[in-house]
Amino acid sequence: MFGLGTQELLIILVLVMIVFGAGKLPQVGSSLGKGLRNFKKGMNDADEEEIEEAKVEEIEKKDEKKDA
Repeated sequence: MFGLGTQELLIILVLVMIVFGAGKLPQVGSSLGKGLRNFKKGMNDADEEEIEEAKVEEIEKKDEKKDA
């Protein structure tokens, strides 16, 4: 997982607990999950827009060839 070993993950977990406190960890995890979900949704939406633009360009090219 990202080239991190067990020791590195434990150190990161301890640092997160020190910074945010044990009581805030569920909120931090929830916010992180929502952020990742929104990011993935945005990436999917951008991909769909690119596909739609490519289809429109293809149709325009076909129309230009018919007119020529």
